[in-house]
Amino acid sequence: MTLNLTILNGPNLNLLGEREPEIYGSTSLRDVEQACNAYVKKAGINLTFLQSNHEGVLVDWIQDARLIADALIINPAGYSFHSGAIFDAMKIFSGPIIELHISNIHARDDLHRHSKLSAAATGVICGLGTYGYIAAIQAAAHLATAKNS
Repeated sequence: MTLNLTILNGPNLNLLGEREPEIYGSTSLRDVEQACNAYVKKAGINLTFLQSNHEGVLVDWIQDARLIADALIINPAGYSFHSGAIFDAMKIFSGPIIELHISNIHARDDLHRHSKLSAAATGVICGLGTYGYIAAIQAAAHLATAKNS
């Protein structure tokens, strides 16, 4: 059975590598996508990798993912701290959800310290830099495979 995985990226991640490199590093989102595609190719996983700056688009993609994906990885970026709409959409997704953050949000300022979306996620990965995407793929694949066994 081939695993179908969706990775969603929230606002400002299109500027990854340019925006606050002291926090997020110098790797671009395109580089992250290429690394993820190389990893899933070896693992035999089908990957959908998307980014939007718009909350409603992310909600639509989460709703779409429930029909095609075995697991969901979401880096909700700034929406982590206030989006009830994304939270509700995540609760509808029946497979494993990995919430992903490049920085360690727990060590950040008060605004960026507590994700309201974590309660709807199966697990959270943060603080591993862009390598967190590979760790999230591994975790999502493990959880989805265990669920489907």
